[in-house]
Amino acid sequence: MATTNLTAARIAAFRCEPGKTQSILWDAKTRGFGIRVTAAGTRSYIVESRLHGKTIRCTIGDPGAWTLEAARQRAADLRVLIDKGTDPREQEAQQRAVAEAHHLETRRQEATVSDAWSEYLEAHRPKWSERHYVDHVNLAQAGGEPKKRGKGLTVPGPLAPLMKLKLVDLTAETVASWLSEQSETRPTNAEQSYRKLRAFIRWCEDRKEYSGVVPANAYSARSVREAVPRPKAKDDCLQREQLRLWFEGVRRIANPVISVYLQGLLLTGARREELAALRWDDVDFQWGSLRLADKVDTETGRVIPLTPYLASLLLELKRLNETPPNVRQMRKLVANGETWKPSPWVFSSKTAADGKLAEPRIAHHKALDAVGLPRMSLHGLRRSYGTLAEWVECPVGIVAQVMGHRPSALAEKHYRRRPLDLLRMWHTKIETWMLEQAGIEFKATGAKPGMHAVK
Repeated sequence: MATTNLTAARIAAFRCEPGKTQSILWDAKTRGFGIRVTAAGTRSYIVESRLHGKTIRCTIGDPGAWTLEAARQRAADLRVLIDKGTDPREQEAQQRAVAEAHHLETRRQEATVSDAWSEYLEAHRPKWSERHYVDHVNLAQAGGEPKKRGKGLTVPGPLAPLMKLKLVDLTAETVASWLSEQSETRPTNAEQSYRKLRAFIRWCEDRKEYSGVVPANAYSARSVREAVPRPKAKDDCLQREQLRLWFEGVRRIANPVISVYLQGLLLTGARREELAALRWDDVDFQWGSLRLADKVDTETGRVIPLTPYLASLLLELKRLNETPPNVRQMRKLVANGETWKPSPWVFSSKTAADGKLAEPRIAHHKALDAVGLPRMSLHGLRRSYGTLAEWVECPVGIVAQVMGHRPSALAEKHYRRRPLDLLRMWHTKIETWMLEQAGIEFKATGAKPGMHAVK
């Protein structure tokens, strides 16, 4: 191959020959050393030699970063390696791999719980329900933000103290100390947070970038297991003699959506999120049924009977939902560039971000205070349904199917397929009994219970 004594001027003037993808100008002073120019104008020093009978070519670098003499010296060094039987490209790849491994290990050791927690949530978000995802976010929130409802600032979640730590610092001693501190003020949340932290650490162990970073026994050490609080199961539940006062207080709530929602929780035994997510498309007044977003059957949901009294309440909500706003309200919408249309949610809210009821507990507690009943959780209404149903001697399998409990016996799981009408017979008995105990006079009209218009 033709060679020439490379100089800075010759290198600057060298161009790629027309019609070629690259051209090389070889140096006469250093064997195998040259300057390569591509059709796009990219320049780089190279060195070429033979190893094990094959020609190999290595790139040294850009002329803008290398002086001519430094590039010549580098070419000479590379030829020495090649003459000794070492491929510089393999050596460079090994060095790069070592550097990348060192960088990865440094990143692993510096990773914080917060960084990995964010990745954990995003990886699982498509598989989780929105409520489950929000629970994880709230348990780890730093707090100090203005509350969306009410005054004041949000408080840090139970997991917040761990978020700023590095994963390598998540030792058994740290977790046990954290559990002991959280258990003093909020044992139930601490126990829930521990279970979520345990699942998170297990996920980290299955990830290449975090495997082996969290110290062993971080969640399974004896000291940690002994620090996990054992909160008592809640037993808040309405008694038969309290039904009259409860209905009296709840029916006085000025907001009809909240009033009907609370009555719906007691009369269906549904979970609070299931009923809050009810859409009008899920309500069948003709055939008397409700389709709830079930926790167990997440694909198709759960269909339960729509009993007469609850149907009458929902019909009134539907009428209110479909009533257009007055002239003044309509003008305000037009001024804001908005249009009016009925809400798709049965239990709608004009102030909630997603348009559906989000926080009925305050109104519920006020209603209980007004009639002198002890405060109870919304889940306590679900517990009340399951307990009060025994007064009409309703089969436990019927109650479990209406409430959406996972089948607990082989026969229930494989050999019981109860039709909606059978559920309706017992569900209507439960509702009728509750109304009788509450002193509410209600008379439904129609050919079949739950499949008719109601007054």
